[in-house]
Amino acid sequence: MSRVQIKLPDGSQRDFPAGTTALDVARAIGERLARKAVAARVDGELVDIQTPLSKDCGLEIVTLESPEGLEVYRHSTAHLMAHAVKSLFGHEVQVTIGPAIENGFYYDFFSETHKFTPEEFQRIEDKMAELAAADLPISREEMTRDSAIRLFRDMGEAYKVELIQDLPNETVSLYRQGDFVDLCRGPHLPSTGFIKAFKLTSVAGAYWRGDEHKAMLQRIYATSFPDRKELKAYLLRLEEARKRDHRKLGRELDLFSFSEDAGAGLVIWHPKGALLRTVLEDFERREHLKRGYDIVMGPQLLRTDLWKTSGHYENYRENMYFTDVEEQSYGIKPMNCLAHMLIYKSQIRSYRDLPLRFFELGTVHRHEKSGVLHGLTRVRGFTQDDAHILCTPDQLDGEIKGVLQFVRDVMGIFGFEYELEISTRPEKSIGSDQDWERATNALMASLKDTGLPFEINEGDGAFYGPKIDVKLKDALDRRWQCATIQCDFTLPERFDLTFVGRDGEKHRPVMVHRVILGSIERFIGILIEHYAGNFPLWISPVQAVVLNVTDNQATYAEQVFTELRAAGVRVQKDLRNEKLGFKIREAQMEKIPYMLVIGDKEMEQGKVAPRHRSGKMLDPMTPAEFITFMQDECKQYH
Repeated sequence: MSRVQIKLPDGSQRDFPAGTTALDVARAIGERLARKAVAARVDGELVDIQTPLSKDCGLEIVTLESPEGLEVYRHSTAHLMAHAVKSLFGHEVQVTIGPAIENGFYYDFFSETHKFTPEEFQRIEDKMAELAAADLPISREEMTRDSAIRLFRDMGEAYKVELIQDLPNETVSLYRQGDFVDLCRGPHLPSTGFIKAFKLTSVAGAYWRGDEHKAMLQRIYATSFPDRKELKAYLLRLEEARKRDHRKLGRELDLFSFSEDAGAGLVIWHPKGALLRTVLEDFERREHLKRGYDIVMGPQLLRTDLWKTSGHYENYRENMYFTDVEEQSYGIKPMNCLAHMLIYKSQIRSYRDLPLRFFELGTVHRHEKSGVLHGLTRVRGFTQDDAHILCTPDQLDGEIKGVLQFVRDVMGIFGFEYELEISTRPEKSIGSDQDWERATNALMASLKDTGLPFEINEGDGAFYGPKIDVKLKDALDRRWQCATIQCDFTLPERFDLTFVGRDGEKHRPVMVHRVILGSIERFIGILIEHYAGNFPLWISPVQAVVLNVTDNQATYAEQVFTELRAAGVRVQKDLRNEKLGFKIREAQMEKIPYMLVIGDKEMEQGKVAPRHRSGKMLDPMTPAEFITFMQDECKQYH
């Protein structure tokens, strides 16, 4: 019998008979590993754990403790859900696709007659539990494309037929479990009995293949974990996330709204929300001026010819809005970089002028499909804290490191931890291979020098250059992409940007595109959920509210309110003829940091009795002392 040499991750090699499965190798290493094994990597390719090994190869056993193992587990649970749905509803429902996603999975179904509701989730979960308990083997098989088309056509699964017809290969893979069969690359768990804990969470609409001109499907979202304790902990976090949902809190705190009369994805800021935003933007201006940025402003419309020069028209126009003015085509800006380059070109630049750092709180508009719009975190009109740094190639490393330090400083203020990714050249891009390599190497070198860990996100860069993406971790350990640092050798070339060097000759600058908070709208949505609406005092739109106990203190309460407002405290008053407890509860519901209670004693002493929204009482103090107290708490941000 022929033998194969298996190289393991620790560098050791083992000899096995040809045809030995990856699971057999895991057993040879140890029963504990074999029990945890759900898939394997053979020469880097993810395969089923029962895959026979027919030649010498490198092998890595994949367990549920790894991200890849959890993805296999969840994708198998998606098949289990589809199996349950088909068992319950038969030909009334067609299956389409069901991938694993972050924190769970979904499956899209088509039905002309049945509409899924959350009330049916328990019934589907019960059927899933029954199929899991049956411990049905999950087996892979391959067949010709034509045979697979006939199989799924006979089953009435038109969407599977369409998928197979679009595949380039002559052979396709299927997975069976009991009487259910699905088109899939795999890998999958060995059997349904591996699946222990799952929960269906929501149902939503989704267009087939993301195309609004195609059929509307029903997408059931769910999650699964290898053990019930993990599932329970996740569901508790999910419930907390629902309580913190910025759309819900935005209404309750009267911060913002959306209106179909105005248009989808367009935010209407109410007084408190606009004030919160203003405080945040003022903070941004101060921080940028400290770091040597110049504040600039560009127009909302620029001629379409300019967008053609930049490459946006060719590579980004499906995300842009266009209009005609006096028979001249204009594009509404989706980004701020073009006007900043025109500012640079407005005069001759010397190497002594560089670096130039142009900062703009620039409002942009992008065409997002209505199905992906989501509160403040996915809108069509938003403002970016956008800056473009133009520098010499020699200055590039220092500028990138300066932005990384800026990100670290600001995220520390808000209490965010974060992770870093480098997103590389996408399929649709402009510029030479040499420029992309220079830009990518510059980003990597800066991160390596600073000792910051990072991952590579292949093919997700901007069309004009690679970027560092900053993923924030919020209070619920969710990731949000906000800050980004993009390195660009291409647009300076396209716009013929130059500077006069020490040698008196013209040279090409490098451009760094960067945001710190990113979209102000998105960042505020994240802040609302991170703080659960309990904003830190320095950015809270209302910092204090003056409350009188009876009408007897109304005149003094008005004086206190006027004094605080004149000192710059963001204060409101509640002098209604209501019980004090009722007014305190309302202020707590509005998440106002301090309630200044005024009774006869406080009025006689010329003081206020501050109460924190947590319920903690402070010692009585004069209005002037309270103003100083507030200023001391906020001064590190000014």
